[in-house]
Amino acid sequence: MRGLVQGVGFRPFVYALARECGLSGEVRNTGDGVLIEVEGPADAVSRFADRLSSGAPPLARIDGLATAVIGCRGGTEFVIRDSCGNGGRTLVSPDVATCADCLVELADPTNRRFRHPFISCTNCGPRFTIVVELPYDRPATTMAGLPLCATCAAEYADPGDRRFHAQTVACPACGPTLTLHRPAERDLAGDAAMIETRRLLAAGAIVAVKGLGGYHLACDAADEQAVATLRKRKDRGDKPFAVMVADLSAAGGIAEMSPAETALLGDPRRPVVLLAKRDGCDPVLAAAVAPGRSDLGVLLAYTPVHHLLFGLPADPPGPRVLVMTSGNVCGEPIVFDDDQARVRLAGLADAWLAHDRPIRVPCDDSVVRVAGGLELPVRRSRGYAPMPVALPVPVRPSLAVGGDLKNTFCVADGGYAWLSAHVGDMDDLATLQAFELATTHLRSITGVRPEVIVADRHPSYRSSAWAARSAGSAKAGMVALRQVQHHHAHIASAMAENGHDGTEPVIGFAFDGTGYGEDGAVWGGEVLVADYDGFERAAHLRYSWLPGGDAGVRNPCRMALSHLRSADVEWNPALPSVAACSPAERSVLARQLRTGLGCSKTSSMGRLFDAVSSLAGVCHRVAYEAEAAMLFEALAHDAISGCDKAYPFGLIGDDGALEADPRPVIAAVAADVLAGVGAATISARFHLAVVELVVGLATTLRARTGLSTVALSGGVFLNVLLTTLCVDQLQLNGFRVLRHRLVPPSDAGLALGQIAIAARVPASSQSPAQ
Repeated sequence: MRGLVQGVGFRPFVYALARECGLSGEVRNTGDGVLIEVEGPADAVSRFADRLSSGAPPLARIDGLATAVIGCRGGTEFVIRDSCGNGGRTLVSPDVATCADCLVELADPTNRRFRHPFISCTNCGPRFTIVVELPYDRPATTMAGLPLCATCAAEYADPGDRRFHAQTVACPACGPTLTLHRPAERDLAGDAAMIETRRLLAAGAIVAVKGLGGYHLACDAADEQAVATLRKRKDRGDKPFAVMVADLSAAGGIAEMSPAETALLGDPRRPVVLLAKRDGCDPVLAAAVAPGRSDLGVLLAYTPVHHLLFGLPADPPGPRVLVMTSGNVCGEPIVFDDDQARVRLAGLADAWLAHDRPIRVPCDDSVVRVAGGLELPVRRSRGYAPMPVALPVPVRPSLAVGGDLKNTFCVADGGYAWLSAHVGDMDDLATLQAFELATTHLRSITGVRPEVIVADRHPSYRSSAWAARSAGSAKAGMVALRQVQHHHAHIASAMAENGHDGTEPVIGFAFDGTGYGEDGAVWGGEVLVADYDGFERAAHLRYSWLPGGDAGVRNPCRMALSHLRSADVEWNPALPSVAACSPAERSVLARQLRTGLGCSKTSSMGRLFDAVSSLAGVCHRVAYEAEAAMLFEALAHDAISGCDKAYPFGLIGDDGALEADPRPVIAAVAADVLAGVGAATISARFHLAVVELVVGLATTLRARTGLSTVALSGGVFLNVLLTTLCVDQLQLNGFRVLRHRLVPPSDAGLALGQIAIAARVPASSQSPAQ
């Protein structure tokens, strides 16, 4: 039996079912999954087989069941055998939030696990971040150094117990130990460590808290000084913090939640969910948590340690909401090693709440939004990784390294692709080291031995350089290196996760900030007629100058001035983006735009969003990626319903590739700003302009090609309003729409598309079974 059948209570379930059906035999974990042998009356065996799928544990997922008749052994008992590794492949469960049964025991003074910070069972607790190798048994996890006490061993061996063969089972006598370290003070252990940590948080301290996949930095979200101090220490600018609450009731006190958002918050995967901030929540949220933002990243407590931080019923009051942000300096990967935490977080934390259960591989929190009632992943990590994505086409054993921003890589073989947890931006040594560790670990637990390594075509990507070195290394053997165009990979990612087999091309809209184009320009407003074999660039945004490269990205006002110059609109100081640039800055920009010196051609939709955001006076300088576009989007949500018109894009070209001309949009926006039209109305009109552009181009290309399937991908489609409106309008016009629901549309989903393009087994080579 193949699928997610290890570490989820599947063998105990099989044991109980066989006993109930009166069958003898055995069950064991193997490298392939689970092997079951049963014997007994034919009707009982049939009943057993039927219920294997229908009654499986809640965390299990069965992907394949093969049966064979073997000779009877004449046994009278059904037993769980020791695991055997046979070099096959099974699925490792993601880490799972603490279940309701364990929470009841955690708060029960009569239970022997009362206040135990590491309570877990077969239905919850760490999995992915502690597994060293398969099969999934305690000796193959980071719990191996924590032998069971006699009582826990009895529970582990008792088929009637909820912890029967639960690999993370532990108690205060034999489990991991909580410790609190404070510089120049004696360390505290156990409940004393938790009590003092709660006191420190209430007093305004910043505490590094070791979680499932790494350290968080926590402080009281209501304490303005504590939050401001954390922001300064992390060098975070105005980028909002995520906050953690104890339960759904507490979440409802600080944010508005739809039924879909409520379900995601309470899901066992426990992602950070981006929600609309509730009016009047100021007493429990400092302004510095999310300055200038109308939305808020919220997650529920998902480990026993988190629940204890908020306190049990008899505990003294403590913080109701905690800032819970990744334990790192801004831009670096999350810290997960205890020794490194003392060093790398020394300037950030006042104290360290840790434990002695090692983390095998880092895994940061996942982040999601809801668009049109459906999940839209922003960061796919804890709770999701390493669950595979089923592929619509078979692929060779392969590794795709993704891109340099929001790096997530992918290994694949046959019909599955395993995406890694979030790695980060590949611009420092710590991230490259985390990438190396994570690739080794994921290949180990999936059994994938790559024959192909796939990378982006960008000549300066660190991920692509790593792929080239790895493909050429002696230990890699004969490994082919393939490179894939950035926006083609985006479209293929949307196709793959939606099960599109590529027998018919799609009309793909790849809208993002930056991607290396085949002509050397910075692409990002692309419309491709694409399948897995190739693509035609059917349309794109008209090129404009990106002045100063990354400096132009960090300063949307400069991009605004570039678009104004392109549209022959005067740099009137009454325009906010013009006023935001000093006379000296304007002089340099004018010279750059006149000569092209230090400029790159770009067709980026992301940069167009930045430019219009600045023109409307919303954001001129960004402290973090997509800040201008996100602030601009937030303004449109309330204004869109009463919006009276959309700005007009021009369209250049007839028979060849079409150019969407933003110059009429820029001129109209500038006129509205000078006429005193508010930024919210401008944002709504611009969003409708982009929607009309998408629908208009899709309709034109349908008439040319006969295609009626549209794929939406690229980081711009993390914009919930834009995605929802595009999907709705395209469907109203008779299109089938492929949008992201399983992997992010940003570069965090790029590796999936790279795999589907470069490692796909050609149809001529596939067997009939494939």
